[in-house]
Amino acid sequence: MKTETEIRVAGMQALIGALGLVEAEYFLMAVSRERFDYTEWRRHGLPDMVIEELAKLANLEAEKHALFE
Repeated sequence: MKTETEIRVAGMQALIGALGLVEAEYFLMAVSRERFDYTEWRRHGLPDMVIEELAKLANLEAEKHALFE
């Protein structure tokens, strides 16, 4: 299992990789400004699909981006 620090570093790398440095910073500021309930967001903020389908789509997206590295 990863440590909290390793998870935070990986999360920041993922945010910066997906959004770029400036937009990742905006995202973090927006989340810290709002009363953010992850559990509620997870229930209603993500597409209504089973986790396997979501994982499949995420893997396909990751493969597309890996082609450009």
